[in-house]
Amino acid sequence: VSPSFLHSNSTSHTWPFSAIAELIDNAYDPDCNASELWIDRRVIGKTDCLTFIDNGNGMSQEKLHKMLSFGFCEKVQVGNVKPIGHYGNGFKSGSMRLGLDAMVFTRCKTSTSVGFLSQTYLKAIKADSVIVPIVTWVMQNNVLLRKRSAESDSNLAAILNYSLFTSEKILLNELKSLEKMRTGTNIIIFNLKKDISENLELDFSSDAHDIRNPETPLIDLTTINRPVVHASPEYRRSLREYCSILYLKPKMKIVLRGEKVRTKLISKSLSQTERDVYKPTWLSRPVKLIFGFTSNQEPDSYGLMMYHKNRLIRAYEKVGCQKQANEHGVGVLGVVEVNFLEPVHNKQEFNRTDRYLAFMQNAGNKLNDYFFEKTNAQNPSTSQTSQSQLPDWTWAQCDNCLSWRRLPTGYTAELPERWFCYLNPDAHFNRCDIPEEPEDDDEALIPTYTKTYKKALAEKQRKTKFEELRRMKEKEALLARKEQMLQRQALELSQQKEELAEVSSSQDCTGQEANGG
Repeated sequence: VSPSFLHSNSTSHTWPFSAIAELIDNAYDPDCNASELWIDRRVIGKTDCLTFIDNGNGMSQEKLHKMLSFGFCEKVQVGNVKPIGHYGNGFKSGSMRLGLDAMVFTRCKTSTSVGFLSQTYLKAIKADSVIVPIVTWVMQNNVLLRKRSAESDSNLAAILNYSLFTSEKILLNELKSLEKMRTGTNIIIFNLKKDISENLELDFSSDAHDIRNPETPLIDLTTINRPVVHASPEYRRSLREYCSILYLKPKMKIVLRGEKVRTKLISKSLSQTERDVYKPTWLSRPVKLIFGFTSNQEPDSYGLMMYHKNRLIRAYEKVGCQKQANEHGVGVLGVVEVNFLEPVHNKQEFNRTDRYLAFMQNAGNKLNDYFFEKTNAQNPSTSQTSQSQLPDWTWAQCDNCLSWRRLPTGYTAELPERWFCYLNPDAHFNRCDIPEEPEDDDEALIPTYTKTYKKALAEKQRKTKFEELRRMKEKEALLARKEQMLQRQALELSQQKEELAEVSSSQDCTGQEANGG
């Protein structure tokens, strides 16, 4: 692979959070099995770095080599957890989008390794193909020992000469920071991407507990009076907000710049929640769609949330009546996991196949059904916009076992920063060894509400049509009567003309006789 491919491959991520999500996915996937991930800014020397540290299984030298190379993807499903990664390209495209260079420190049960994926290094040595220096130490009697060889010495020299770590001792100290977790991985990305003003692309200064993406607002010049500025949704500007909705059912604790991200169980955080079902003939199992009103009052924070294997692909996608230039569908959020669709390379879109188009049309119709059923809005003039409403349930995630627990109805107390199962008032689910509430059986899925709106609308349309027919018949009868009246008037006029003609003719004859006499 040519070194230039590292850059061109990364350009699929037009948005930096898309690249960060790839690295989060690697920690979340079952082969890593991390329960916690720490994302932070770090300054090494005078260089700004972005770090990702997880407490997962770590990697052997062979596995690290495959992660840093192209064309390998050995991720498999573990239990009920499906891997998000599919192409074996996420780390390369994501890390090289964020910066020119990436160091990977990893510790498994038998060894520790350091890998170096660096555009700076490859450019400096004028490499014709991608070279990834990797150095491994094995643990013997709690001591890290490096097997000396020409290849190992060469790789170590490359790392020390072209990275931020200038000695083997410094590398070992960095590796020792993983000892407290027994196994895990530390990714350090440096020479971070800058904007046209030579400032860092990512904003670390505006919020000490967040990483911001200062997107340029969209300006609508089509308005008549003045341009309208549309700010980007918060999830596109705040990594904390994006991480909170990144997974349909979050099972990993994310700590961003020293503060835990409050992840959202978004499908169970709605008001007036209802379930609908999508089951085309080509799918063996029905697909569950959840609809409800969101309490998020940020503009445009409604639409369809589309997940694939638990991972968010499309957020707040407007469907159905939400595309119209009125208030229809405002505040309605739909949530669906569409594992039967195929995401594109950067996991921000789906391939627009016939199945995708068919599903989007159907999802739009179902959202319309829900909105009109709940609001009784039948035309734009009677549309009702949902106001801020409390969710139907309150859910909390245990900091220990990461299980989600539904709190009893009417629970109004504010949840603490760290919440545990034993704090649950419901005795049936107040221990970490108790499984979560079971999900709905896909085979038995049916809609949870009756769509009386459609019947009412059909009845109204029938009555309207009947009324139109009645009026049309009345109009036809009126026209027929008018035509008959006109015909009579014409006949009477014709008779009058004939009578006048006869009278005139008679008078002419009488006058001639008088003249003759």
